Amino acid sequence: MMVDRTPITDSEDSSEMGASSIAAPAVKPHLVLALDYGVKKMGMALGNTITETARAFDILAMNNGQPDWDNLLGIIKVWGVAKVVVGLPLNMDGSSSMLSKRAHKFARRLAHRIMEQHLPVTVSLCDERLTSVAAREIAWENGWIKHERAPIDDISACILMSTYFADPNTSLAIDAIKAD
Repeated sequence: MMVDRTPITDSEDSSEMGASSIAAPAVKPHLVLALDYGVKKMGMALGNTITETARAFDILAMNNGQPDWDNLLGIIKVWGVAKVVVGLPLNMDGSSSMLSKRAHKFARRLAHRIMEQHLPVTVSLCDERLTSVAAREIAWENGWIKHERAPIDDISACILMSTYFADPNTSLAIDAIKAD
């Protein structure tokens, strides 16, 4: 699993992420934003459907599970994101946890706010079990962190994105999920 943790600059845009000289795919390429949801912070990664790779983007501060909505929606608009994949933190046996219920609620709120803005963006949930464990391992191995409590949420979002790209059909569109 390759994770690109190179900072993304303002001069980069969606056309530069994954542009190549091969024949155009049958499906229009688009940017995907993966969100590793948390109550205190949320990891973000950007990926595209051409290369199906992820790049660590940012870690947003959360206020008891609530982001700065204007900032998050601004990121989605500015980068031209077409799909948002929200990590669903299930228990190891696949059952819901308190945090997974909050992630559901967050994803529904995000989908509602996107709809209010008339943005052509879909929101889905994707199983994120063990992404934090894998992210910490990758960060240690690459020397990206020096302390066991260093933030790795953006790397977790990259792993979530890789899970989604490996099998997009395993994610659940937020409009297909019954509200609690």
